[in-house]
Amino acid sequence: MVYPTLVNNLFWIEKNKVLATKNITPGLTFYKEEVYKEKDTEYRIWNPYKSKLAAAFLKGLELDVFKDIRKILYLGTSTGTTISHISDIISDDGVIYGVEVAPRVMLEFINRVAKYRKNIVPLFFDARTPELYMDIVEIPIDAVYCDVAQPDETKIAADNADLYLKKNGKIFVAIKARSIDATKPPPVIYENEARYLRERGYNVLKIIDLEPYEKDHAMIYAIKIK
Repeated sequence: MVYPTLVNNLFWIEKNKVLATKNITPGLTFYKEEVYKEKDTEYRIWNPYKSKLAAAFLKGLELDVFKDIRKILYLGTSTGTTISHISDIISDDGVIYGVEVAPRVMLEFINRVAKYRKNIVPLFFDARTPELYMDIVEIPIDAVYCDVAQPDETKIAADNADLYLKKNGKIFVAIKARSIDATKPPPVIYENEARYLRERGYNVLKIIDLEPYEKDHAMIYAIKIK
């Protein structure tokens, strides 16, 4: 059975056990994900072991934080697993600007996902230089999502959000503790990164440990207040 949520194209399969997004390109899958079909509609199972955002939702991030997001700046697209599900959610009414600096990864992202989704704009840039894509990204945006696994990831996210994010817009930072400091306990690192966001003018609403889906990872969810 499929159960709707408050978020466009986001559903529960089997009552709060499995998340899925309604496939806006039926017949196409992007990372060998499972597909559930009901009444001629195709739902792509959102695997929390392959997507930190799905893991965050299953660990307590409220689904409706994505309810009003239509324009999103996504930093660190990788090959497009998570972004493909966000693409389903925002549908043709929205746009995702996907930033990736690694040439081979960007090429795979385009060939695997972006060329099939008209609501995705691939941006081959370094997310550390957000001013370079100002002529492309339509300002203001509703959300920044950052997953770059770099020691300065939270700064990268904040620099982009300062430039592009609307007031009260949302920021999601997928923290990989070992990429920031391998000598400190992960919870200490999560708190340090959250403190940095607060100092930059963001109201941190949640720090979500992503175990058991991702070891030594957390999702920080915050709102821009300046």
